Amino acid sequence: MTLDLRMTRRLPATPAEVFDAYTDAEQQKIWFSILDEQPGIVEIEVDLRVGGQQTAVWGPDRDTLFRETQTFVEIDRPHRLVTESTGTSPDGMTMSTRIEVTFETAGDGTLMTVVQSGFPVPEVRDFFVSEVWVGAFDRIEAFLIRGTKPADA
Repeated sequence: MTLDLRMTRRLPATPAEVFDAYTDAEQQKIWFSILDEQPGIVEIEVDLRVGGQQTAVWGPDRDTLFRETQTFVEIDRPHRLVTESTGTSPDGMTMSTRIEVTFETAGDGTLMTVVQSGFPVPEVRDFFVSEVWVGAFDRIEAFLIRGTKPADA
């Protein structure tokens, strides 16, 4: 039996705009920290092609960094993205999962759906449901609303 999650969020932009915000390194560097009170470290490189990789390194300081490497398995811009992901936490724990993301027109916005499978235990999956993906959706949404403008603009 595989442990997986399915989450959706309606975002205020076109599928192409949401797809690009999710996959473009420069846009990711903004939304990764857009809601942070204190700036941390965000380093992202993307080679957006089947077989290419995205590497993201982030955290509050050099001693507390998370690392995720995603290998692109399927790219159908702006509708679908499938990756094999390996993440490492600051304590050295590693986890590999498969992430499928779809971007569907929903009125004047986009329904972004994430299906992530391969979690080792229910507690890790539940953390991704309650914290990781909710936080990512919140950040992407804030980016799409604010863009590169300061929060008080």
